[in-house]
Amino acid sequence: MDWSDEGVVLAARRHGEKALVIDALTAAHGRHAGLLRGGQAPKARAQWQIGNRLALQWRARLEEHLGSYSGELVAAHAAKLLDDPPRLAALASAAALASLALPEREPHPRAYHGLLHLIAALTAENDRAAITDWAAIYVAWEMMLLEELGFGLDLSCCAATGVTEDLVYVSPRSGQAVSRGAGVPYREKLLPLPDFLRREAQTGLEEGPAPTSDDIIGGLRLAGFFLEARVFTPHQQRIPAARGRLVDALRSVLAIP
Repeated sequence: MDWSDEGVVLAARRHGEKALVIDALTAAHGRHAGLLRGGQAPKARAQWQIGNRLALQWRARLEEHLGSYSGELVAAHAAKLLDDPPRLAALASAAALASLALPEREPHPRAYHGLLHLIAALTAENDRAAITDWAAIYVAWEMMLLEELGFGLDLSCCAATGVTEDLVYVSPRSGQAVSRGAGVPYREKLLPLPDFLRREAQTGLEEGPAPTSDDIIGGLRLAGFFLEARVFTPHQQRIPAARGRLVDALRSVLAIP
């Protein structure tokens, strides 16, 4: 049994003295693992770094076996981010979330192409100081990941009144938006809804005022709450440490305590 596909490396862990077990998110075969023989050699490790995109070949005697990987490097994304710790942290966080949250061998083309879109934003050469731009794309990717896993939030209208305007909260129980007026009695228990996420949910567009630093942190808090409550905690897992490092890095560069 064998297949060829394109994929992004999500994780690489040691196996024995010379090999690595590679976890990759592929375009057509979903998150898929495979053994990389000789993967601990310096040249191989450089090629199979987390975030790199490769043309992959997977082979196994039976479909249920771990199988083995070989591949050709398409784009060395990780190397482009070595001098930019916050962007590198975003790449590591997205890879860790996809590796732990997406079911193995289940196609998720939207997650794959969304990850490519995020990587393109992280590795863009122009306007490297615009942290909130790529951070907003990162937050949107986490929200999309929740949708792919069946836990998408309903930000289209108020859960209590049905209105579509002045949506500023999200219910932590239902994952639905709540308007300012309806949320006043419960605002201490509700999660803030950043306006850029509301706009994207209602229009499907990323256009509008640029998100502020507070919007970014609020978006991370919102997505992180539901990732933890609906994806990781029910399976006795913790949200990846890489994501916590990203939040810390963004708080530092955005000067948010």
